[in-house]
Amino acid sequence: MPLYDMRKFVAPEFIFGVGARRRTGFYARNLQARRVLVVTDPGVIRAGWLNGLLADLEESGLHAVVFSGVTPNPRDHEVMAGEQVYRDGGCDVIVALGGGSVIDCAKGIGIVSANGGHILDFEGVDRIVHPGPPLICVPSTAGAAADISQFAIINNTQRRYKIAIISKSVVPDVALVDPEVTLTMDPHLTACTGLDALSHAVEAYVSTASSPVVDIHALAAVELIRNFLLRAVTEPANLAARENMMLASLQAGLAFSNASLGATHALSHSLGGYLDLPHGESNALLLEHVIRFNYRVAEERYRRIAQAFGVPLAGGAGGERSLTEALRALREACGIRDGLAARGVTSDEIVDLAPPAARDACLFTNPRRASLADLKTLYAEAL
Repeated sequence: MPLYDMRKFVAPEFIFGVGARRRTGFYARNLQARRVLVVTDPGVIRAGWLNGLLADLEESGLHAVVFSGVTPNPRDHEVMAGEQVYRDGGCDVIVALGGGSVIDCAKGIGIVSANGGHILDFEGVDRIVHPGPPLICVPSTAGAAADISQFAIINNTQRRYKIAIISKSVVPDVALVDPEVTLTMDPHLTACTGLDALSHAVEAYVSTASSPVVDIHALAAVELIRNFLLRAVTEPANLAARENMMLASLQAGLAFSNASLGATHALSHSLGGYLDLPHGESNALLLEHVIRFNYRVAEERYRRIAQAFGVPLAGGAGGERSLTEALRALREACGIRDGLAARGVTSDEIVDLAPPAARDACLFTNPRRASLADLKTLYAEAL
């Protein structure tokens, strides 16, 4: 018997470092672009990052069409509207400039442009027949890692839940990971996205689909977040802290894209779809409860996470308490306090939140099987 099961590891080409965003025109031209659809959102435009990117494309001799109708927890109709802009503009390459919502929307636009139909037709694993047009990503947050992942998460607005589209077809062609773009994030967004990256790393490391390669990236991300997240929140102009958090996001993304996630994300996706709660903040509030639920079946894995997080180890329940208390302390130090009830979630809504979470693809790699009743309990504990 082999020591490890066979595992596939997929990652795009990426350029990491200050100034990486300025390579957008170069890569678009190398991908034979003639007309580029730039997908972004109003916040990124207000922060001033779009003009520089458009100038870079223009200097490369490329015409750009802008679609900025993207909101947090990107909606199915936003994807379809963006695809119409892509088609009307005669575009052949997509550039995504923004956070996870923008990048997921851009992935959805690419899927529909190549395959027809509606974006909701592609829910699930490996449902995409034809690969989309070339996609270049310039992430503006340090957390989602959609710029390197095999995931696209889209809100089904009619049924009020998030669908997961999982396929190597949605892995971008290139990610231009520039820490400088994150300097305009406010402290709350910095905290939410950084804690999202932490949940990616933790859930990937304990996933039933983890591997030695995943483990390296996941633990590196945990250590970086322990050392630099609070600094990035409290010192927004600290480029070194921003750079290390962008590296943490990248490492966590490489981990979860290949090992998938767990119950934290299944629960969070339902909150985002049903109540439009911010994804990173939801993960931050749920993670410690899911760890307690999983701990006994993955104790050695969680103990290794605790080591990377700098938590003194204790046996059994003592180790569980030490880890969850340390995670709570970081969350609260970053300004994410209280629970779901403070965000407007009520106990009456749990009955509607739990079924979509039970169907979420991320739940299948959670280390402990979670029933519908278990998920309801986790929501109740997180209130």
